[in-house]
Amino acid sequence: MALVTRITVRLMRKPEMVKTALAIYESSEDAGRTVAEITARAITPVAIEMLDGVMLRMVEEATHAGYPMDASAVLLIELEGIREAVEEQVEQIREACQISGAREFRVAQTPEERELLWKGRKNAFGAVGRVSPTYYVQDGVVPRTKVAPTLRFIGEVAQKYGLTISNIFHAGDGNLHPIILFNPRKPGDLEKARAAGEEILTWCIESGGSITGEHGVGMEKNELMAKLFSPETLDAVRSLKLLFDPDSRLNPGKVLPTGRGCLEIRQAPLEAGTPLIELTGRSPGAD
Repeated sequence: MALVTRITVRLMRKPEMVKTALAIYESSEDAGRTVAEITARAITPVAIEMLDGVMLRMVEEATHAGYPMDASAVLLIELEGIREAVEEQVEQIREACQISGAREFRVAQTPEERELLWKGRKNAFGAVGRVSPTYYVQDGVVPRTKVAPTLRFIGEVAQKYGLTISNIFHAGDGNLHPIILFNPRKPGDLEKARAAGEEILTWCIESGGSITGEHGVGMEKNELMAKLFSPETLDAVRSLKLLFDPDSRLNPGKVLPTGRGCLEIRQAPLEAGTPLIELTGRSPGAD
């Protein structure tokens, strides 16, 4: 809950130069290692986005952005700033990608080529609908040094549950969005998707990360809060909420654990007789 009283903005100059590069890999883990290598060189691109092979093929079929259909992963990297600095950083990133196993490193030569590469990334979630009727998006965070092992773990989870999981990352800050494809009409598929999502988020916590990077907690992940925070911390948050909302009327049943398990909540009372909204089997919204 917040009350905004003033917003101060600052006008910024347009960057002197913008460069967008596409690094192509035979292994998604190599792409993950590249993120750590770039970080180690103290380079902070405007964006580092990762798409694995499953995702980039769906995107390419839908948008024809120029992604290689036979690759296992790509990194979309953008730099901006003073011309000399950007040109130097492009070469450093090229070297970092090659050291980490990139088979090819391309730099967009025209504004049109750059826009096309970003069109592919921005339309990624819409492209999934061409392959699966439903999907379940997660929003975990891991340290950038753990991106590669996290990708390997997600692959193991996909194999364990017999599901296709495509990956799209804000790789520059370790914010991952595994997209779990499932068919709600197939018995057990929804439950498998939820279980796979919970295992991935538990891994994120155990790797020193978090259960959310930008999408929030809500009702979907509130039972995982107890894995991320101590009982004392949760009690402090709960006390603060009750101070401003003693009757629990604001977003009842969200964020804080209820102790029932997020899949078991069905119009169960929270506090002071306030009912919870029933969870449905619908997938959460796109990124």
